[in-house]
Amino acid sequence: MDENSEKLRLIGNVNFLYQGNKMYCDSAHYFEKKQIVRAYGRVHINKRDTLNLFCDSLYYNGRTRLAKLWGNVRVRDNEYKLTTDTLEYDARQSQANYKHGGRVESILSREVLTSQVGYFHPESKNFFFSHDVEYQSKDIHMTTDTLRYRYSEKKTYFYGPTQIETQGNTIYCEEGWYNTDTEEGELRKNAEIKRESDIIRGDTLLYLPKEGTSIGKGNVFYSDTTQKMSFKGDYAFISDSLHYSYLTGHALAVKELKDDTLYVHADTLYSYKEDSVEYMRAYQRASIYSTKFQCRADSISYAPNEDKMELFRDPIVWSNGAELKGDSMELQLSDSTLHQVLIKNKSSVVMSVDDDQYFNQIGGKDIIAYFRDNDLYRANVNGNAVTIFYPEEEKKTDTTVVKERNGMNRLYSSTLRIDIDSNEVSGITYLEEPDGVFYPMDQIKKEEQFIQGFEWKEALRPKSPEALLEDVDIVSENLEEELQEATPEEEDPILQKVELK
Repeated sequence: MDENSEKLRLIGNVNFLYQGNKMYCDSAHYFEKKQIVRAYGRVHINKRDTLNLFCDSLYYNGRTRLAKLWGNVRVRDNEYKLTTDTLEYDARQSQANYKHGGRVESILSREVLTSQVGYFHPESKNFFFSHDVEYQSKDIHMTTDTLRYRYSEKKTYFYGPTQIETQGNTIYCEEGWYNTDTEEGELRKNAEIKRESDIIRGDTLLYLPKEGTSIGKGNVFYSDTTQKMSFKGDYAFISDSLHYSYLTGHALAVKELKDDTLYVHADTLYSYKEDSVEYMRAYQRASIYSTKFQCRADSISYAPNEDKMELFRDPIVWSNGAELKGDSMELQLSDSTLHQVLIKNKSSVVMSVDDDQYFNQIGGKDIIAYFRDNDLYRANVNGNAVTIFYPEEEKKTDTTVVKERNGMNRLYSSTLRIDIDSNEVSGITYLEEPDGVFYPMDQIKKEEQFIQGFEWKEALRPKSPEALLEDVDIVSENLEEELQEATPEEEDPILQKVELK
């Protein structure tokens, strides 16, 4: 005992009880007035027989109950073991932290977590790690900048760029949480999930692998490499178990074909599998763009494996210079090429000639239109068949050949077969004698110029993939104007509808 410094020095197999904690070491200094303990060599502290701390040397302040441990530091309870070079421990809060690199291992499982900085709460089993954080278990490998781990929930919270690798999956985000037991997670900020055959990205992704479900919100992108299909939208629901996906809000599907790319847009898109056949359904304000043909309709059904497409309610199909309309249509495709179009009820085919100055027209109850290299070459009309066309006549001189329109032909019959070449009528076949009339160009009557219900809707034709989304922006602007002009009584139901979307 040093009376001047009031220091008690203990040497050789030191073993004593201090503030309810058992302490073992090779040597120790105890400052009674300051309530400070310094321990050296094979230091071991046991707290309530559940928590053990080991180190080469220790400083402990009995007043503040703060300790600092140096050299080969280990903290162990019944479930976890922490190893580091230097550790600060708050006995009052039961909290430990290291700032020069540490490793936390689960005794019960194969979990290992390393970082430069770490905070460890042995009683609550809450951990906080930062700088070069790495988590490893039997099936999961995770790297991040900052991580909080709630052991009781098996839940990790991350703040900063994070990558998670599981069997066949790679996950990335910059904020969110992940359950290491269920593998469920909510991923935010540049979130991405890569699997063997597909990838999904979004502002926020909810990942439920045990249910086979992924949900995306905000700037969602989904790609299926086996089907060569990708989707974009504001919200997506994808179910692997049901072979079903749902997309809405600026929804756009992209299908890679052999010689082209097909773009499908609608308010809502569905993709599902039925009897091994893949289907895509586009509902409300549906439209399609490819370099070879374009479509618009209220809804569209597409079966890529069967090269079949159906259009419902006010459909329009454009292919080169031909515009086809009716109540509904069935398209037979060969990859990206139109092969045949069945137009049902109130059918029409309109072809512009001479830069929209004249229109060759075909109308009837039903029409079967045949295409070769996306050029219309024949139309079979069944029921109330009518055709209006402007035949050309060649006039030759010694040096030139000039084509001129010499008048307008109008034919009515129950059925007609019309052969077409470059949007010009090249031949007509009929079973019954048609009712026909020819008007010279200067005697054409205005009321006879067009078939019943004639409309030329070239302005609606999508000119590019980007043009498919232009209608959405127009509708959004109109809705915003309606909300601004609405009275307080009108606002609530409108806003509720917007929220529901």
